[in-house]
Amino acid sequence: MPVRMNNFMGSFGWWARKHFPNLASNAYLKLQFSRRRKTQDAYCAWFLSQEEAPMPHVVNIETINRCNSECEFCSANIHAERRPFMKMDENLYYSVIDQLADWGYKGHLTLYGNNEPFLDTRLVEFHKYAREKLPDSFIFCSTNGLMLTVKKVKELQPYINQLIINNYGLEMKLHENVQEVYDYIKSHPEEFKDLDVQIQIRYIKEVLTNRAGSSPNKQATEKVITEPCLLPFTDIWITPNGKVGLCCCDNFEVTDFGDLNTTPLKDIWNSEKMKEMRRQIADGRQNYPFCKHCDFIDAGFRMEVVKHVLAGDIEAANRTGGEEKNNNK
Repeated sequence: MPVRMNNFMGSFGWWARKHFPNLASNAYLKLQFSRRRKTQDAYCAWFLSQEEAPMPHVVNIETINRCNSECEFCSANIHAERRPFMKMDENLYYSVIDQLADWGYKGHLTLYGNNEPFLDTRLVEFHKYAREKLPDSFIFCSTNGLMLTVKKVKELQPYINQLIINNYGLEMKLHENVQEVYDYIKSHPEEFKDLDVQIQIRYIKEVLTNRAGSSPNKQATEKVITEPCLLPFTDIWITPNGKVGLCCCDNFEVTDFGDLNTTPLKDIWNSEKMKEMRRQIADGRQNYPFCKHCDFIDAGFRMEVVKHVLAGDIEAANRTGGEEKNNNK
């Protein structure tokens, strides 16, 4: 089936996240940190041993810095957002895609950051251009589904490999419009045979990670995090103004590794500033001030990607689905 629906740990997981949010979050993070340390260390060591920084595996382009949801764990929710409104200049967007094409990029691409991508009316046009220029890339779109219709899915479908719908709510059920999308795709499987659709039922008040202190419902503590982080090694994070930040946790754009309006993407990725940051984080987040108390961990596909890379299978790494599991976004 081209559409799958899940809720992390089912009814029990929902109940735990609702009634014991901090306990559920901390228990999950403790488990994930302990399971991932060895692989993360191995990948960071491999990455730093290369003469030139290997290409990123995920390019995140936030084309508009707004969201229309009230997710309490996210600083981009409509009650917590404090960034000046901005949409990416079209010429800058096309330039970034062109640079990726010239670089020979075949990894993952998403026009998503701390935002709702469907708020950008250029979304289909932008995806079409990306697909034309990056035919071998795995392009996925992540949305909260509030604006989603069957028509919009059909318009976007030719240009993406995967559609992730994070259905946030107070009850463990689909929004009416998302239910319509689910029913239509399920009853027309041949029409969507080349598109992987994942619908994840999420609790809108759940506690996830502190996101380097930016999360509205889980502020960073004085606890020092000594584990490394994969994101500086796997992802490049581009905001609408063309700045390259550290990661998705920097919603307030504290970090700045370069400006794509003046510096090529490849030069920023290979810059000494980024290299030094990666060396520090590879030895533990405590070495980099922004990350020192951040307990964010990618619980999605990046671990699978780096496992494929360490096994020497880059093609499999590039085709790994971009599903976001419970403690991502």
